[in-house]
Amino acid sequence: MTIKRFLKWSMSPRFLARMAAVLGVLEGVASVNGQVRIPDRLVVTTDAAATAANILGNESLFRLGLALCVLAVAFNIARTVLLYVLFRPVGKIAALLVAFFGLVAIALQAGGSLVQLPVLVLLKSGKDFGAFNVEQLQSMALLFLRWSGHAFNLYLAFFGFCCMLVGYVVYKSTFLPRILGVLEAAAGVGYATYLWPPLANYLYPYNLALGVGELALGFWLLVFGVNVERWKEQASLGR
Repeated sequence: MTIKRFLKWSMSPRFLARMAAVLGVLEGVASVNGQVRIPDRLVVTTDAAATAANILGNESLFRLGLALCVLAVAFNIARTVLLYVLFRPVGKIAALLVAFFGLVAIALQAGGSLVQLPVLVLLKSGKDFGAFNVEQLQSMALLFLRWSGHAFNLYLAFFGFCCMLVGYVVYKSTFLPRILGVLEAAAGVGYATYLWPPLANYLYPYNLALGVGELALGFWLLVFGVNVERWKEQASLGR
């Protein structure tokens, strides 16, 4: 395959759709494990000393969680760019709004990950500074971890707004089934409940069950891609 043919193939809407789906899966796996499953094994939200002992006793696991959080941000950025290119034929303003809310969500996701960075420094080297005792350092570490959890809730909420916009552009597109847009928007509504965590906790797990709509869209993009001819037609009309 020549370079020219490769570039043409790699920029085809069907390839972009499939790459967006793959990146979505990678981001989801990294985010769920890095922000939810691993912290659930280490963090005791009401006991700073137990949390510190868990982290220091499983330092490699904690570092793995941090690495997964960073990878999730990278995957999310790439996915957002591909979705903008993929949905630009539907409308430039709509595609820009998808990208905007996606980037806001990514910023919150990155912020929630970064505040975990001082945790090991506090627990392993904080006493060297002499300003705080061990109990205070452990409390500060737990504070950063809880802050990370709140940031992740905000990330889910803005990711939900992004999903609602994606659902709208899918519904308005001519190259994807409209039912996928409805299901994606419903998934966004479920995620958006995390803007107010007490409501999200009350509705759990039904709010997250709506995420099947996101899975349906991802599955369609991965297996079937988009209708290339209709994509090109809609792109030509938008020029």
